[in-house]
Amino acid sequence: MHAIGIHAFWLWSAAVAGVALDYLLGEPRRAHPLVGFGHLAGWLERTFNRPDGRPGSRLLLGACGWCALVLPPAVAAQALVMALPLPLALLVHALLLYFTLGAQSLGAHVRPIAAALAAGDLPAARALTARIVSRDLDDADEAAVARAAVESTLENGNDAIFGALFWFAVAGGPGALAYRLANTLDAMWGYRTPRLLHFGRVAARADDVLNWLPARLTAISYALLGHSHDAFACWKTQARHWDSPNAGPVMAAGAGSLGVCLGGPARYHGHIEDRPPLGCGETAGDHHITEAWRLVVRTQQAWLAFGAILPALTLASLL
Repeated sequence: MHAIGIHAFWLWSAAVAGVALDYLLGEPRRAHPLVGFGHLAGWLERTFNRPDGRPGSRLLLGACGWCALVLPPAVAAQALVMALPLPLALLVHALLLYFTLGAQSLGAHVRPIAAALAAGDLPAARALTARIVSRDLDDADEAAVARAAVESTLENGNDAIFGALFWFAVAGGPGALAYRLANTLDAMWGYRTPRLLHFGRVAARADDVLNWLPARLTAISYALLGHSHDAFACWKTQARHWDSPNAGPVMAAGAGSLGVCLGGPARYHGHIEDRPPLGCGETAGDHHITEAWRLVVRTQQAWLAFGAILPALTLASLL
């Protein structure tokens, strides 16, 4: 038990270091590893996903592509941390978490949206929001822009932060790396379009599996750190109607926690998609974007504090 606790202490220390690096440095401006990974994934898809191929062949090629892009980096990272002495291994763990976290990047994207809406600059708010969502916002009103920004903040809290933290707790830096690479492939390949329906199916399903538990832990965290009763009620009644099995609980609980109405019609690629409602309470506004970001920050702090319990108990027993 003491050995487990000591290992947890070192891993928690590396997690704190990784989060601190993200807070202090933000996203690398040059040569971000995920950018290079994205270019490689795009090339692989364009090269091997032939539109005239058979569905079964495209499915198999997508599965092989997913394995080729996710497994070797994760295995190499695991081999590296196992071969290094503890201080260097902890440094690698911390750096891997830093490269897979997107907390400061998320904040840097959403805070200016809230500021633009508060200043009455709707065109700027639309342009800023279009950087983080795929829906059409050319003629969106303030409420639609605010809804899009709040939804993106809540969902990306899980995808870019808490999923990585969860898998870091399970398997250290290599686990966080594997998760983030899989999540990136889902974001690139996991669409139900004619081109990607078969090729990207494994990427979409793998992300669903890897995110199932982190998403629900995120939803619980959002609920406990806000209007808990409304959050759990929205999760129970609304999440199952959402297309994504993981985004539904996260956004429903987050919206209920904030007391804001999300979901509803949105335009994608020129077509109106009638999405189910999420949350309850007020119409979305600029202050809800700020509150959503603060909820994400509080949740990250709560996860780090919770992660310190086992190491603290172990160290106390040794004194």
